[in-house]
Amino acid sequence: MTTTIQPERFPAPLVELAAKVRDGQRLSENDALLCFTTPHLLHLGKLADSVRRKLHGDIAYFNINRHINPTNICVYTYDCKFCSFAALPGEDHAWKMTHEEVYEHAAKQGGDQVTEFHIVGGLHPDLSFDWYLEMMRGLKERFPSVHLKAFTAIEIGWFAQLEKISIGEVLERLREAGLGSLPGGGAEIFHTEVREIICNGKLDAGEWVEVHRTAHQMGIPSNATMLYGHVEKPEHKVDHLLQLRDLQDETGGFNTFIPLAYHPENNYMGLEYHTTGTEDLRHLATARLVLDNFPHIKAYWIMISPKLAQVAMSFGADDFDGTVVEETIYHMAGAETEQHLTRPELERILREAGCEPVERDTLYNSIERPAAATA
Repeated sequence: MTTTIQPERFPAPLVELAAKVRDGQRLSENDALLCFTTPHLLHLGKLADSVRRKLHGDIAYFNINRHINPTNICVYTYDCKFCSFAALPGEDHAWKMTHEEVYEHAAKQGGDQVTEFHIVGGLHPDLSFDWYLEMMRGLKERFPSVHLKAFTAIEIGWFAQLEKISIGEVLERLREAGLGSLPGGGAEIFHTEVREIICNGKLDAGEWVEVHRTAHQMGIPSNATMLYGHVEKPEHKVDHLLQLRDLQDETGGFNTFIPLAYHPENNYMGLEYHTTGTEDLRHLATARLVLDNFPHIKAYWIMISPKLAQVAMSFGADDFDGTVVEETIYHMAGAETEQHLTRPELERILREAGCEPVERDTLYNSIERPAAATA
């Protein structure tokens, strides 16, 4: 079922925007700013839902995935003020897995019964690039059918710095070791004014873009993210989305965009407030409207709760993420959401949102499983 947009029925400030959406026209910088600032959230959601239904109908995607964080020890522990995950060596909450512990963890999390391992971690000062390559080879040998979505652009840049080689060579070695795609982390907010406050010294926006551009040119797909709800302004977020849209025009290599809500606990930002439900829905709807060349928008239930992610299926999102089981990064930042949804729970949530749940792999190919396997 598609939603017919009648611009004349929208509030006056949104009439022109609604006409553009109805006609499939690309939104401008000013249009994007309007999306981030209009008080008419339900109307914005209706526009985003109309785009989502044109692209995907009633389908809502999910996958059977697990997270692996080999270490949280990171050289940027005090530089990334928003991060509650990173630690210095010797701190009580610091960890580093051995290869065998990584493999054991992956097996306990489901092994070949899952379709994706999502692998990210800190920039450990004492772990070599070869250590990570061996870890990837070991995972692929033990779980050959599982897609390895691994390493943010920040980690890729760190490997290049360690080895004194190009981004392309890092990616090629990782691909030979089993890499399938890149996650979208580390983007935060691209604008320099914001990065100087929240992650000064970290890989800059141009370098993040170059890692993903290089990956796309090599045929390695990736995701993209944006961290919101801290010190950024609407114009900073508009700039971020337009840079992503430009890169997607150039390469076509992005699968999914995931807006990430900032969580304030256990970090050095000094902020105390969480994002509200209306903020979370606004960012999803705006992303769906502005990123017209991104095939998918993900409502990351781990971050915004299953209930709000369910509502997000009517605000432009078509992907619910997956079953997960154990998530570390956002729960160390204070997230109180569940860490695991069973397949029946996830499907029930999506059906009650009026959607048809479709299991996917990392690259959005539909997966059909025998009834016994889905029980």
